[in-house]
Order: sequence, then C-alpha cells, then structure tokens
Amino acid sequence: MKAILYIGHGTRSKKGAEEAKSFLQKVMSRVNVPIQEISFLELTEPSIDEGFGRCVERGATEITVVPIFLLAAGHIKNDIPEALFSLRRRFPNVQINVRNPLGVQERILDAISELVREAAGVMTLEDSILIVGRGSSDASIHASFNEIANGVQKRLNVDHVSVCYLAAAEPRLQEGVETILKITVGRVIVIPYLLFSGLLLTEVDHMVRKRENQGYQILHTGPLSRHKEIEDIFVDY
Repeated sequence: MKAILYIGHGTRSKKGAEEAKSFLQKVMSRVNVPIQEISFLELTEPSIDEGFGRCVERGATEITVVPIFLLAAGHIKNDIPEALFSLRRRFPNVQINVRNPLGVQERILDAISELVREAAGVMTLEDSILIVGRGSSDASIHASFNEIANGVQKRLNVDHVSVCYLAAAEPRLQEGVETILKITVGRVIVIPYLLFSGLLLTEVDHMVRKRENQGYQILHTGPLSRHKEIEDIFVDY
C-alpha cells in the first residue's frame, strides 16, 4: 500500500509548528493517497522515525518521502538521507522513494510577486526588494538565490533586488537591511524566503519593525505559505 511521509524542518516556535501542521493537513486533505503522515527533522514532534513507523503500522509497503523544504542544502543532502538510511535497514521490505525539495520554480516566483503586490500595492522604480534566506554554507544556495532575485526583479520591474541571510552565509540580515536602506529612495519590501512562521521570521519582523519605528519605509510579506499557490504546488507534487 502506498504512503506519503511529509518531512518538515521543525521549530522551537509553537506557532510555527502549528502553522506547518495546519498547512500539511490542508495538503493531505487534497491528496488521494490512503496513508499520509507528518514528521519533522528536528525540534518538533513527531520525528521522522515516528512518522515512518506510523506509515508502516498502517500497512505501507511503498513510502514516498516529501521534504517540505524550499531549496536543497545540508538537511536535504545529508540529514534526511542519513535518517532514511537507518530506516531502510530496519524496514528492508518497504520501498522508499524520495522527492526533491521545491527548488526554484516559476510558480513560486509568481506567488512571491503577488505577495509583494498584496503587501505593498503598486511598485515603482524607487522601491527596492530584500530577499532574506535561511542561509547555508552550501554554495548552490547562493546560485539559487541569484536566480530567485533575478526572477523577482523581472516580475516586479524594480531597479534593485538584494539577498541576505539569517545564518551561515553573508551578508547577514542586519548588514543587508542597512545597505539597502542607504541606496533606496522609496520603500524597501522584505521577502522572508521561509515557508512558515517561527523564530527566524520573528527575527526578520523585529528588524523590520525597528527600522520602521526609525522612520524608514520598510515592510515584509510574511511567510511564503500565506499564498495558496504554495499549497497547490505540494498537492501537485
């Protein structure tokens, strides 16, 4: 019997965990597979082992693993394969198929552009965009964000789109915000390249509110999962 095991990142934020689970419940309600379970890589229950075990207990003989991740980095390339390696040994009769993370998609770039227009209205050449990534030491992440920045710039027709990161890569959030504020005449629209709420989004929100209180024209779009297209992509996946 076929099953799907969704693997999210996990968070210490209760709000973020509930948001991720609620999102996945919506996806599951629209996917016609008899067995579906939610799990998380770290910080949030149930774990990958628990979610996988529940699939097997419910009669799964073929499990498709769907990572709820935007881009491929250390978790996708190392942590999830390591967890699945031990499960393959424990359950040799269960076929395991692993989907790729979403990657850079036209549909995601279209959704991001709509989130920006929803938050900021009509964009002008004086406005700038700051994309904030989670961050990784994996070099491929930088290439992906260059592609994302180019796609967003093309769709929103602004002169300046910058990228910064919350951890593990440069420039960091504070530097990214300070730099773009210096060169922007109009508004700065910050795009947190994050699926759900959590501590990382809270960090972005605090930085934006701080600068707004200082008199700057700056705002952020919130998590990407606010746009229904993200749910639709996982359903189609």
